[in-house]
Amino acid sequence: MNHSRSGANIVRLVLVLLAAMVLASCGGGGGVPYTGVTTRPLSQEYITRKAVAYSPYRTAATVDDLAAEVIPKANIKQDLDLLLAAGYRLIRLFDSSDKVARQTLEVIRDNNLNIKVQLGAFVLGNDEAASLAEIERCVTLANEFQDIVLAVSVGNETMVSWAFNKISPTVMARYLRSVRDRVPQPVTTDDNYAFWAGAPTVITDQIDFAALHTYANLDTWFDPTRWEWKFANVPERQRAVAMMDAAIAETKRQYQEARDHLDKKGLSYLPIIIGETGWNAVDVGRQKFRAHPVNQSMYLQRLEAFAAEGRAGNGPKNIFYFEAFDEPWKQGDDKWGLFNKDRQARYAVQAINPPGAVFGSATWVYEPVISANDADGDGVYTEADATYFEPPVVNAEVTATRYTLYSDNAPGASDVLATGLRWDAFDGNTAGYAEVAGTYGPGDASNSLRITPQPASYGWGLLRQSGTGVTENLSAFATGGTIDFLVSTTYPGKIEIGISTDTQDREAQEAFLQIGPGDYGYCSTGAWCAVSIPLSAFQAANPRLDLSLVLSRFIIADRYAFTGKPDNSGITNPIFVDAIRWSR
Repeated sequence: MNHSRSGANIVRLVLVLLAAMVLASCGGGGGVPYTGVTTRPLSQEYITRKAVAYSPYRTAATVDDLAAEVIPKANIKQDLDLLLAAGYRLIRLFDSSDKVARQTLEVIRDNNLNIKVQLGAFVLGNDEAASLAEIERCVTLANEFQDIVLAVSVGNETMVSWAFNKISPTVMARYLRSVRDRVPQPVTTDDNYAFWAGAPTVITDQIDFAALHTYANLDTWFDPTRWEWKFANVPERQRAVAMMDAAIAETKRQYQEARDHLDKKGLSYLPIIIGETGWNAVDVGRQKFRAHPVNQSMYLQRLEAFAAEGRAGNGPKNIFYFEAFDEPWKQGDDKWGLFNKDRQARYAVQAINPPGAVFGSATWVYEPVISANDADGDGVYTEADATYFEPPVVNAEVTATRYTLYSDNAPGASDVLATGLRWDAFDGNTAGYAEVAGTYGPGDASNSLRITPQPASYGWGLLRQSGTGVTENLSAFATGGTIDFLVSTTYPGKIEIGISTDTQDREAQEAFLQIGPGDYGYCSTGAWCAVSIPLSAFQAANPRLDLSLVLSRFIIADRYAFTGKPDNSGITNPIFVDAIRWSR
């Protein structure tokens, strides 16, 4: 839809402008028309209702499990009863599937629930036929449930530069036009703020409002310099508040960047909503010193204040919190929920209702306090328990000439045997890793570690590290040091050897080397061979390694994308390793 002005005569132009002003005055948009068509304003119900992203999946552990998960309507009813009890009366659905969207809309209708919906159409960049079928389902649902569906969004993070499901703006514009021509609701597409900060006319011509995503916490991982969150110079007990204040400031900055771009395009009347934003309650591997139930609550409080500003006219017209419930299938991108997968309320929303309160088919249950997150140990969460940045502790330097990670031999006078370590797998599946007797490397009787890979689609990996994150100061090995081990295998192609370290800014670093037969003494003939890799090779692969803060002392892996193998290669040839140590 083109937002440029047109009119045949001065009287018609004046009337049109007056109509646009009336629409804009309600706060929900309504732009200047073209060829007799006006942008559709967001309704007051859409603007004023507390909003959250919703998905009903509970048991799927991987994306491959989603299709098999059965979603009873009773589960959806329980979820919606909990959301109503928490004050959420506008939900965002991501697709128009029968399994999720139709069932959810039917539950709302059949139970006369006071919930409205922003309906999604999940289109695919690599499957036009599936996308068109999804669009037809979306159009059908939007018309069939007009009293429930307040807005429609086509696509989810498809045009930002890093999109995994990439769709060109030209194709997306066609999809948007196809939907908007056949539904009465305002229409948009959801995408990252970086897209909206440079959104092309081909898209802005087709929408009634912009729906942007902003994740200040994730940005600290993908771009650690984007905004200051550590506040290392602030007194320790003030750091959490400083971080969360800075987080909402960054959220507002990202919104404003998109707002400024649209304004410069002459689209100051085009509303913006935040379609996704949230904060992890649990660290899933990239949010240390940030993810915590209390920090999630602190972000939600600040977000709700920002939403109130927007409703008053100075900010987004609404904000969808991401998300209602945890979804285990997301694995490393999980733990955003206001409720966990078991439908227990997290700290951010607990105080809304007393534990044990019943709402329709749902009972309000508190998520138990996790002792590791309870800084003062009093069994309840308060703001004093919030997490915050802590500089690393550098332990005493290991001065021995050999630092042994795995061996049957007793350490010599110049050796030290590492303690407090364990073997961890990339995906947690250590079923194929075991110590075996009777098979061992020359000079290191009588056991070895047998690795029978249990590969995921991307490959596999095994790490020797502390289970509590304790680091080792191995900086003495930086000059002239090596990582040595014995190996016996017929594993085809290359494998990977790696290490990881903490750093002074607490941004963990890793380095992997892909080695094949002949590299550093490695062989795959089934005979035992001795591998010796200079530490300098790892440092060259990643100069940000800090050997005074070593986390994973030894990693053996095969990430197929890095060793030249196709996904789902499924190689399970055993690898025997022995006598693993750092030497100098």
